[in-house]
Amino acid sequence: MDATMALAGLGVGIVVGLTGMGGGALMTPILVLFFGVPPVAAVSSDLAASAVMKPFGGWVHARRGTVNWALVGWLCAGSVPAAFLGVLLLRLLGDDAAVQNAIRTALAVALLLAAAGLVAKSWTARRDRTAVPAPLTVRPVPTVLLGVAGGLVVGLTSVGSGSLIIVALLVLYPMLRANDVVGTDLVQAIPLVTAAALGHALFGDLHLDVAAAVLVGSVPGVLIGARVSSRAPAGLVRSALVVVLLASALKLLDLPDTVVVAVVAAAVVAAIAAGVAARRRPPATEPEPVRVPAQPGPPPGPGHRPSGGSGVQETQAGPTA
Repeated sequence: MDATMALAGLGVGIVVGLTGMGGGALMTPILVLFFGVPPVAAVSSDLAASAVMKPFGGWVHARRGTVNWALVGWLCAGSVPAAFLGVLLLRLLGDDAAVQNAIRTALAVALLLAAAGLVAKSWTARRDRTAVPAPLTVRPVPTVLLGVAGGLVVGLTSVGSGSLIIVALLVLYPMLRANDVVGTDLVQAIPLVTAAALGHALFGDLHLDVAAAVLVGSVPGVLIGARVSSRAPAGLVRSALVVVLLASALKLLDLPDTVVVAVVAAAVVAAIAAGVAARRRPPATEPEPVRVPAQPGPPPGPGHRPSGGSGVQETQAGPTA
C-alpha cells in the first residue's frame, strides 16, 4: 500500500506543481476512497504532507519575485487562527459516524466549489492576456475575511489552501498576474496548513505512516510539475483537474456509479469541445493603431478656412496646383 500511496502522492504533487492547487482537493478523497483511510486521518495526514510539500513551490516563487508579501501577511492573519478553530469545530461535531459523515459532506461541497472556481478561473485567464497592469491596492478587511474562511475550510477538510483561496484571490484582485496569484497562495498556505496539521496532531489524528508515504511521492512530484508547468497547456491541466474534482465530490456524496460516470463523461466531452473551440478561435490581437496621414505642406495660417468635404481626404490628396 505504501508504494501505491507514494505513487498517488507523485501524481498529486505534479498537479500541484503545474497549477498551484489541487493538493488537498485530490489527495484527501484519494486516501478515503482508494486506500480506506478514515476521513479524519486522511485530512490530518494530507495537511502534514502539504506543510512539507508546499514550501518547495513557495521557495521557487519567492526567488522569482512572484509573491505579494502584503497579501500573504493579511491572509495569514485570518487563516492561521481560523485553521485551529476549524480543527476545534471538527472535534465538536460529534464522534465516530457523525464526524465521518460531516467531513465527507463538507469535503464534497468544498470540491464542487473548487471545480466551479477553476471553471471561472479559465474565463478570467482569457482576459489576463490583454489586461493592462495596474497598481495593486491591498484591501485588509476582505483579505483577512478570506483568510478566515479559507482557514476554517482547511481545518475541517484540508481543502481550500490552494483551490478555494486562489480563486477568491482572482475575484478580489483581478489585476494580479496568474503567476503572482499562484506564488502568493503557495506561500500563505505554508503557515495555514502547518497550523491545521498541528491542531490535528494535538488531538492524535495524525497518522505519520500515511503522511510519510504521501511525502515520498509528492515532494519530487512538485519539483517535476514546476518544471513541466512552463510547457504544459494550462487549459488542459485545468480541465483534467475539474474532471477529477467532480468525480471525487460525487463519490463522496455516495451518488450511484452511473450518475458519477455520466457526469464525468459529460465534463470530459465539454472540456474537449472547449479545447477544440479554443483552437479554432483566432488569437486575440491588439487593435490596429490609428494612422494619421502625412501632411506635406506647412500648417495653414490663422486666416485659413477649411473647404467642404472630408478633411481626411483633403489631407491625403495634398494641395492642388
